[in-house]
Amino acid sequence: MSIDPILRSERHGPLSRLADTLRSDSVGGFLLIGAAILALVWINSPFGEVYENLRAVTFGPESLHLNLSLETWAADGLLAVFFFVVGNELKQEFVHGELRDPRRAMLPIVAAICGMIVPAAIYAAINFTSPDTLHGWGIPMATDIAFALAILAVIGRGLPPALRTFLLTLAIVDDLGAIIVIAVFYTSGINFVALLAAAAGLAVFWYLQRGKGLAARLNASVVPNWLVYVPLALVIWVLVHESGVHATIAGVAMGLLMRTNKLPGEHHDPSHGVEQLLRPWSAGLALPIFAFFSAGVVFDGFGEVLTDTAALGILAGLVVGKVIGIAGGSWLTTKVTRAELNPSLKWIDIVGMSQLAGIGFTVSLLISELTFADDPGHLAHAKTGVLVASAIATLLATVILGARARHYRKLERQSTAGADSE
Repeated sequence: MSIDPILRSERHGPLSRLADTLRSDSVGGFLLIGAAILALVWINSPFGEVYENLRAVTFGPESLHLNLSLETWAADGLLAVFFFVVGNELKQEFVHGELRDPRRAMLPIVAAICGMIVPAAIYAAINFTSPDTLHGWGIPMATDIAFALAILAVIGRGLPPALRTFLLTLAIVDDLGAIIVIAVFYTSGINFVALLAAAAGLAVFWYLQRGKGLAARLNASVVPNWLVYVPLALVIWVLVHESGVHATIAGVAMGLLMRTNKLPGEHHDPSHGVEQLLRPWSAGLALPIFAFFSAGVVFDGFGEVLTDTAALGILAGLVVGKVIGIAGGSWLTTKVTRAELNPSLKWIDIVGMSQLAGIGFTVSLLISELTFADDPGHLAHAKTGVLVASAIATLLATVILGARARHYRKLERQSTAGADSE
């Protein structure tokens, strides 16, 4: 899978500096947060109805069941680009980076599982005597990977890179778990024919990158091979969407299938090449648009949240349950297994990152809508609970990780000063 001509044109084009800027996590984070704030202000202003009408605009081919609203296109379509970039980055970590060591890879995976189970259990405990709200136990399970990574990028200058890798792995596993929960407990049915067809498409996607047989002839062809990969990726996405599974899973799957090793004659492996190409589009376009159309939640005030057990369960699950599940599960795992924490990290770093994982937002809002589709009152309170919990988690994570980032920057300055004095 070669994209050298595209990358060469980008390097020498007038937009190259902009693309380099957008590859910065902090720049992308500011854009995403700014778009989310704009949406929140707009929906809660006197012009909120205009915002609602805008994101309800639909377009797309009805014959393919793709006549979707702008909000759905952003959450299922554009976000799949971001998930591809994230899945691809995770593949690089598993093959060449931090996660090559199974003892370290195990920790964020177990942490993610504990970080889903504990919030769900806390919600169920609070709503145990309320049959009308008990089935919302899946709402506080999810971590919004896009917002969590954006906040970490903005506040985390100086933090060890291993912390971002931990969060990246945890959030991917968490989102995959949330998608499975939605498919099993909150979806009326799965189209297994479409799902199997998507799996076949993924197998073709994987094979074409191996550089053997047909794949070798494709790489040697004068026809740009992105003319093959892009339509194939679109077909896979459509099939996953048609299956009833959240379509972003297509992006994750293709990202994890990217080849990270160079073949003879290649200037770079396809994984890094595609990442260089897509990351600016993901950070500068896909994520801000997604945030703008997804973050528009009407704020009902704190009073309703404190009297509705569904909202209370969501608050406790995301703010408290995530920390107990992730940090506690990680610590316990290192005590009973051979899993180990990266030496560059301290447990207080994991506590701060666990708090950051309490940003539920998009997937939590989606599960809220599926849970309380016929109950507008509980739905409004649940959405407000997600919003308030995400804000509290962000604030607490900012305090903890901001302090840790300053600590690490101070250590780096001291180390630099010591080296200069020798």
